[in-house]
Amino acid sequence: MSYRTNSDNIYPEGTLITAVTNPSLKLRITKYNQRVYYCAVVGDEEQKQLAYFERELIPPVKATII
Repeated sequence: MSYRTNSDNIYPEGTLITAVTNPSLKLRITKYNQRVYYCAVVGDEEQKQLAYFERELIPPVKATII
């Protein structure tokens, strides 16, 4: 029997992120399932969703208040 987990993600749904393969393309995480992040292209949500592993994503830059 396989063990399936959906609680080990570090990026919550709705996070804006970019991929290593195309850092100029902005993505929004729409779903996380079995260690795969499903992302929609920002501004073109009707396009087919893209699937990425965590290691293929660039962490979002946190805004700092000075």
